[in-house]
Amino acid sequence: MDETPAFIAVGAGAARREIAVRVREGAGPPVVWLGGFRSDMGATKAMAVDAWAERAGRRFVRFDYTGHGLSGGDFAACTISTWLEDAEAVIAAHAPERPVLIGSSMGGWIACLAARAQLAAGRPAAGLVLIAPALDFTEDLMWDRFPKEVRDTLERDGVWLRQSAYAPEPDPVTMALIADGRRNRLLTGPLDLGCPVHILQGMRDPDVPHPHAFKILDRLPAEGTVLTLIADGDHRLSRPQDIARLIGAVAEMA
Repeated sequence: MDETPAFIAVGAGAARREIAVRVREGAGPPVVWLGGFRSDMGATKAMAVDAWAERAGRRFVRFDYTGHGLSGGDFAACTISTWLEDAEAVIAAHAPERPVLIGSSMGGWIACLAARAQLAAGRPAAGLVLIAPALDFTEDLMWDRFPKEVRDTLERDGVWLRQSAYAPEPDPVTMALIADGRRNRLLTGPLDLGCPVHILQGMRDPDVPHPHAFKILDRLPAEGTVLTLIADGDHRLSRPQDIARLIGAVAEMA
């Protein structure tokens, strides 16, 4: 595979941006990687799935959201809807037929939103593999847990800079992100995505605690849904044994 990414244009007018995409050609249902908040397509798990796809001869698509990695755009100006638009454009261009969607953390939310739209359009996904899926995280794991002073800062200034455990610079959390997240919530009722779902969740995850996975499980149909709990697993789930579980889940789904 050529290591030079391709770019697709997403949005119009002032919202137009270039999204970086890498595609490994292969057979079978296309597998699509949807990364997490401030992650990129060169992350450990994405590269591990790419190596599996090369060995297995499978089509694999990975990309960077707006404001992430090699893609254009301003991260602080983005919302869940921005990143969902990116994902849907990449899926339409490179994986339109029954994709297997792998969503990591925030990417789990994006994957579920994309799968719901695919089902509504009569093109259900082949399956989802969700790693520490952070569905509705802007409300359940941010706003509901923020102390009053952080909420006040967001409502007054429109942005709060949160120190990150995964990057040296803080994450800009905006009120626009919170408000848009409310419009995209999935866990307020039953959630049928029309395809099998396998969740991988660490029980030592400080960012997406494992009870959140139980909440997701309660919303999904019992049929075709699997939850794998890793008792000593953290949020990254990037150890060799975690990668092996991920690859096994993807291979089974694909």
